[in-house]
Amino acid sequence: MATTIRRAVIPAAGIGSRLLPLTKATPKEMLPVGDKPV
Repeated sequence: MATTIRRAVIPAAGIGSRLLPLTKATPKEMLPVGDKPV
């Protein structure tokens, strides 16, 4: 049985150094979560 996601945390502040190298070319807000960009 699939679980429905009801809440999410969207990292939208700061420079995104913890998500490097993903944020080197793409802003955090546009990184894909699952199959879709936030």
